[in-house]
Amino acid sequence: MKFLFVTLFPEQIEQAASHSILQRAASKGLIEVSCINPRDFTHDVHRTVDDSPFGGGAGMVLKPEPMVAAIRKAKEQLPNARVIAMCPGGRTLKQSIVEEYAHSGQDFIFVCGHYEGFDERIFHWVDEKLSIGDYVLTGGEMPAIIVMDAISRFIPGVLGKIESAEEDSFSTGLLEYPQYTRPVNFEGLEVPEVLRSGNHALINSWRLKQSL
Repeated sequence: MKFLFVTLFPEQIEQAASHSILQRAASKGLIEVSCINPRDFTHDVHRTVDDSPFGGGAGMVLKPEPMVAAIRKAKEQLPNARVIAMCPGGRTLKQSIVEEYAHSGQDFIFVCGHYEGFDERIFHWVDEKLSIGDYVLTGGEMPAIIVMDAISRFIPGVLGKIESAEEDSFSTGLLEYPQYTRPVNFEGLEVPEVLRSGNHALINSWRLKQSL
């Protein structure tokens, strides 16, 4: 699966993809991560990508010309990809959306905002808007990385066992049950006896009750 980020800060994406599970997935060829910088589509000495908003107000707004040019370039590289703009006004990410994306068979282009956000006309070149929650961040890079991470967990071979993703919190609409490992007794706190019983029916029943 391919993930392409339209971002003013490609180093953020590259850094995030160079560690842990994402790095191993990339090294195995299970995912591909690349970036396009809208500044490369500017035509002034300062490589300007933002301007003051019409109607007044604080902050700067991302200009349509370099952003749309970058999106078009991204679509040339991944013509069948789903184009997602990361912004607070989008539908809110949840596990069912992650699974929808993961099983779609599509590649993804994430358009990452910054400053006061996008010129509204930019959205004519995206398929949908997506938010990771009702709060404001400095830019869309971290939210896009979160979405990539969540999707990647469902790609066969990324995790040791696909069951690890399928049994995670929210996959069934419930939180995950409590987990324990050795030692049995840690400073007076013991692993529940049912988990040491070897009775898998009883263990599954206990785990379901805990999740509920």
